[in-house]
Amino acid sequence: MKKTLGSIVLGASLALTGLSTQAAEYTIDTQGQHAFINFKISHLGYSWLYGRFNDFSGSFNWDAAQPEAGSISVNIDPASIDSNHAERDKHLRGKDFLHVDKFPGASFTSSSIKALENGRLAVTGNLSLHGVTREVVIDAAPIGEGKDPWGGYRAGFEGTTRIRLADFDINAQLGPKAKEVTLILSIEGIRQ
Repeated sequence: MKKTLGSIVLGASLALTGLSTQAAEYTIDTQGQHAFINFKISHLGYSWLYGRFNDFSGSFNWDAAQPEAGSISVNIDPASIDSNHAERDKHLRGKDFLHVDKFPGASFTSSSIKALENGRLAVTGNLSLHGVTREVVIDAAPIGEGKDPWGGYRAGFEGTTRIRLADFDINAQLGPKAKEVTLILSIEGIRQ
């Protein structure tokens, strides 16, 4: 009886250990530039202004069988903002917007991932930007995963979220239709 009970406990421990180690760690592929943090905001209500952050890094943990066990952490250099216009980028880096001299870093760290019925994910976490940290929810979805041609293994995701500039103490006046920014994310990682 003791041997049977011991076998059950040992088996259960191994099973739980196996579950906890199934989520693999991935490094976001910014070296090969297979990851993007893009944004769009209304320009005076007449058109869309698009841009991106060129410099960021991060990692995530992922197991398709247990999405809730996943996590992601990203560090962003706000000075790397690129809207395809040098003078505008200088303004965006200044006091009216990102004030990168005072706030040189931005980040996102997930606190939970919830699998939704439609195959999408609700990734909740803390976004720190312009010296303010707020909880945001990213509407995300896995794109795919598998072996790459170079002997590695990759996983990729897409996601979007909208943030209000005023929530991050950015109070520049760009018109009533330019109070929110949509972040458009494409993240590909290489399994470590």
